[in-house]
Amino acid sequence: MAKTGTVGPRGTVRTGSSRQVANGAANSCKTADEAAAARRGTNGTAAARTAATLRKTATSASARKTATGAVTPAKNGRPRVDDPALARLEHALQAAAAGDFGVRLPARRKDDIGRLEAAYNQMAARNAALEAELVRVAEIIGREGRMTERARLHGATGAWSTAVDSVNGLIDDLVRPTTEVARMIVAVAEGDLNQKMALEIEGRPVKGEFARIGTTVNSMVDQLSSFAAEVTRVAREVGTDGKLGGQAQVPGVDGTWKDLTDNVNFMARNLTDQVRNIAQVSSSPARSTPPGTISSA
Repeated sequence: MAKTGTVGPRGTVRTGSSRQVANGAANSCKTADEAAAARRGTNGTAAARTAATLRKTATSASARKTATGAVTPAKNGRPRVDDPALARLEHALQAAAAGDFGVRLPARRKDDIGRLEAAYNQMAARNAALEAELVRVAEIIGREGRMTERARLHGATGAWSTAVDSVNGLIDDLVRPTTEVARMIVAVAEGDLNQKMALEIEGRPVKGEFARIGTTVNSMVDQLSSFAAEVTRVAREVGTDGKLGGQAQVPGVDGTWKDLTDNVNFMARNLTDQVRNIAQVSSSPARSTPPGTISSA
């Protein structure tokens, strides 16, 4: 085996086997690799510590933002709103769905949540205003009898305007028959039996209860007019024209109307009998003993 030599510290050559030299070189390489690995491990540990610190800082900042109501990142990288804002909005919407429009949201933020809260507040305020207006109109028309009052909603557009117009249209449709009935009652009270209740509104025939009320009122006026005309005719024939035996005839009468007609006819019949008896006595020759006396019914 060949011998190899190495140079000593003072220039002397030391001999050894090639295996020893190879082992020494291998050991040297192994030591260098271990040193490099150690350095890489140290650097990796430092990087890991740095990454952990950054994550901790980000988590801490995220927690601070969440406490102030900011947007926090979700696992998929998309922004996620904080739960308190969603809870407030959900509570307000549930209250509105139950008919409570008194809930209001802060609407102080400048992000999407703030705009949502502002939009909800506007919607709730509009609903509350409409509710208050309907209550006011119902009180004025239903309790105070001011039929000319109508609902108003400032700045109403779209469906809000349609709702207000529908309420006012309903009021108009209810008020017209009421005013017509009142007009007819006033006319009858003043002795005007020639008036009739209109059965058409703006060219359209009334229907349902409105048609029934109108027909009943007109029928009542017709009965009154027929009765008055017959009473006047009988009174003129018997009292003025001397046509005895006249009787009032009102077609289709019943109840009180029939009783009144029968009383008028009974009075006319008695009056006719009295006049005929008077005429009979007056036409008899003068005698000491009258042949008869006037009978009274």
